[in-house]
Amino acid sequence: MSIDFIFRILGMIVLAALGLTGGVKLAKAASADPTLYATVFTMVGALIGLIVTPWVTLRPLGVLRARLRQMPAGQLVASVFGLMMGLIVALLLAYPLSLLPEPYRYLLPLVGAILCSYLGVAVMIMRQQDIVNLFSGKRLLRVGDSGGPTAREERYVLLDTSVIIDGRIADVAQTGFITGTLLVPRFVLNELQHIADSSDMLRRNRGRRGLDILNHLQKDSVTPVQITDMDVEDVREVDDKLIMLARQLSCPILTNDYNLNRVAELQGVPVLNINELANAVKAVYLPGETMQIKVIQEGKETGQGVAYLDDGTMIVVEDGRRHINQIVNVVVTKVLQTAAGRMIFAKPEN
Repeated sequence: MSIDFIFRILGMIVLAALGLTGGVKLAKAASADPTLYATVFTMVGALIGLIVTPWVTLRPLGVLRARLRQMPAGQLVASVFGLMMGLIVALLLAYPLSLLPEPYRYLLPLVGAILCSYLGVAVMIMRQQDIVNLFSGKRLLRVGDSGGPTAREERYVLLDTSVIIDGRIADVAQTGFITGTLLVPRFVLNELQHIADSSDMLRRNRGRRGLDILNHLQKDSVTPVQITDMDVEDVREVDDKLIMLARQLSCPILTNDYNLNRVAELQGVPVLNINELANAVKAVYLPGETMQIKVIQEGKETGQGVAYLDDGTMIVVEDGRRHINQIVNVVVTKVLQTAAGRMIFAKPEN
């Protein structure tokens, strides 16, 4: 027996009893036959209770439960605390308002309770970060703090599916450069599992690699990793859910997906891109500097040779074809930054 059916039966009984009572009273007032009135009002009450009860009981509770499930723990605590403070203020205002003449003595205390509760919840949600930092013993530095820098602690960093599959996030997290907690939503984990169960071998291997990287992050990462059940209702695409969740939590998204990067930036969501980080930390070589490389293949132009640094930077060596499979010293002649990355042109030292 479902809970929906039980509530329908209870609602039918309650409204049928109310209909019976109302029908008898109405029949007495109209000096009519109470049996007819009682029967009609009882049947109408029972029918209304059978149909309407779930919509005024279970449906609102379901919506409230879904909202509470999506709400971060800090925001939930702030809301409850704000509601309590608002009700306390409303209670203090209730006595002086009750001294007013009718009908204000009955109306204004109720209006004050509703207004104070709303303001308390709204204010506490807007300042929830300060409240969390206050109770956790952390100090949030702001502009104007004497002797301290301007900073704000990032609580979470959302992980995208692509950056988990890429795998470099494990090495970055191990260095300790990422502050806060790496947050992996359940819908991202479900997408990884779906890719790992794919019939296509390449997609299946990518999905399994992502799951292995995530397992490695949870066990060995210096940066804490957390799986969360927070979700976004009425949104199906994983990228859209990530952007909406990042806006709710006021946190950045860590990704290497170009399209997600651009869409998130258009909506004002900060993005940490692994590819941009990799380009930023590549070794810098200036014209005139020397380096030792191994020429591994021919270039596009006549006589050119091509070598690669450990970070993947391509080096085009003038007159390097005759040095293929040899380790030579070269002099940097030009450095170009392209959309694909950094490219270095060089020539043999001798």
